[in-house]
Amino acid sequence: MTVGMGLAAGLALTGAGAASAAPVTCVSPPSANDIQVSETASCGAQSVGAGRSQAGAAESGTAVSVAADNGYSNSYANGFGTALGASRGNGQAQAFALGGGIARAGAADGNVTFAIAGYGAGATADANGVDCVGVLSFAVNLSNGQFCIAG
Repeated sequence: MTVGMGLAAGLALTGAGAASAAPVTCVSPPSANDIQVSETASCGAQSVGAGRSQAGAAESGTAVSVAADNGYSNSYANGFGTALGASRGNGQAQAFALGGGIARAGAADGNVTFAIAGYGAGATADANGVDCVGVLSFAVNLSNGQFCIAG
């Protein structure tokens, strides 16, 4: 009885059994299409050919990355944020949505793009240009020098 009570007290003190949404991480390859969900956080990563993609999410965030033809894509979202990244042809796309923002980055044919969006903001960076909406947003296409900052 004493051992059982001690074990229960020890587990209670260490937080065992406490409910919380764990962060999720999706990586492709090794799987062609990796999808992870932990309560309210979700991510997806898909690669075709020699593409590499990874996505991570926490605290109700949703992140999706896709890559093909030697492209690399990375996205991360938290706090109700949504991050979308897509790349192909040696492109590198990075999208980060923090605290409720929406970020989208697309890259192709060797282009490198970054999009970062904070609470209530939106950021887009791709071959068509860059766009920042709301405070706390940043987007850049390193291949053509276009960038925007809203803060």
